[in-house]
Amino acid sequence: MSNKSKVEEMEDEPKKGQTEESTELNDDNIEANDEKESGEDISEEQKLREDLAKEKEKFLRLFAEFENYKRRTSKERMDLFKTAGQEVMVSLLPVMDDFDRALKELSKSENKEMFKGVELISNKFKETLKNKGLEQVEVEPGDTFDAEVHDAITQIPAPDKKMKGKIIDVVEKGFKLGDRIIRHPKVVVGN
Repeated sequence: MSNKSKVEEMEDEPKKGQTEESTELNDDNIEANDEKESGEDISEEQKLREDLAKEKEKFLRLFAEFENYKRRTSKERMDLFKTAGQEVMVSLLPVMDDFDRALKELSKSENKEMFKGVELISNKFKETLKNKGLEQVEVEPGDTFDAEVHDAITQIPAPDKKMKGKIIDVVEKGFKLGDRIIRHPKVVVGN
């Protein structure tokens, strides 16, 4: 009995060891499978969160882009309304110049009634253009020449040192529509 029992015991021990190891391996496998499943859950949940964050960012960018588009088109529309009549105004400026020349010549004549009639028409014409946003660019002889505003048609020797770089004469009036200059005043500059 002792020989068999020792042999049986020896045979049984590895079986027991194997069973214990198998049980340990099975527990490890179950834990690994649980971790895998929870890892998949976490990675799937993380993936969904990342997708949600990406979609939110896309939405915010699209919304901001749309707001910029609305603001830009609104500004362009306002600018268009402000300067819608610019071409018409520019084409009417020579008519206004002709009125000024006609008034200058009629003031020399003795027919005061004709002068008054033309002056009334000229004033009405100028007021109408002024109501539509046309303003004269104020330029006087003696003002400092500014290349951004004035258009120098010629330079002449200055009558004195104070007039160097200054406007000597205004040949043609300048006008602006709103904030935009539509015709620069033509001036003679002292050199």
